Amino acid sequence: MDKAPLTEHLGELRNRIVVSLVVVLGIFMFSFYYSEDIFRLLTMPLRYTINFSLETPYLSFLPGKFFDQKLTVLRPAEALWTHMKIGFISALVLSSPVLFYELWKFISPGLIEKERKYALPFVLCTSTLFLIGSLFCFFIVLPFAMNFLQDYKMESLNFSWTIEYYVDFCLKFILAFGAVFELPVVTVFLTKLGIVTPDFLAKHRKYAVLAAFVIAALLTPTPDAFNQTLMAVPIIILYEVGILASRIFNRKKVMPDSELPAVD
Repeated sequence: MDKAPLTEHLGELRNRIVVSLVVVLGIFMFSFYYSEDIFRLLTMPLRYTINFSLETPYLSFLPGKFFDQKLTVLRPAEALWTHMKIGFISALVLSSPVLFYELWKFISPGLIEKERKYALPFVLCTSTLFLIGSLFCFFIVLPFAMNFLQDYKMESLNFSWTIEYYVDFCLKFILAFGAVFELPVVTVFLTKLGIVTPDFLAKHRKYAVLAAFVIAALLTPTPDAFNQTLMAVPIIILYEVGILASRIFNRKKVMPDSELPAVD
């Protein structure tokens, strides 16, 4: 494990932050150019409903009740700032592999030599889990949520959502689901640091299930039990995956008899 003065660590942190900002800025210029296309993609949960079938196609998107509904703009610069926000969040998502790699390079000096070889698995796992969580929210949770919110006591109300509120609503939950899906990686790090053990996590599984439904109730955009279950079940599965991964990464090698220390 490398030991370095505080100033060297701060310098390393500054370099990692600069690299991350340059990458995010470069991708932002690209994503902002296509922000209109990304915005159309974000309106899919609003305009379409998911249809499940026992025959092919098993899953399809059908035009919803508000297929032709247009979002409202209330302030002169609202559309511009919303597109900038879309471009920035898209840049964060697209640059996440680089951001996770820079994070690993910053913390890797504090690891032992054999643990530093996990850089590629770390970047792949964190990026993949974040992407899966974001896609799960976009294609599964948001369509159900929008369908629920559009039909909830709307008969006597005028349906007119603003572009800012709608985009903020979608991006907040997409990022939240992406972050929650990092649970296995966080679990492995906590066990590697000795804060918790796989046996401790397994023993207190029932509390984790309760916490999963509490988190789902706080993060899901609708109060119905179905949408909350859609988030709670993946959290429970990820918790179990984290326990399994922790057992694998923290498994101690058994020394053969020839390598055991001699006893006087």
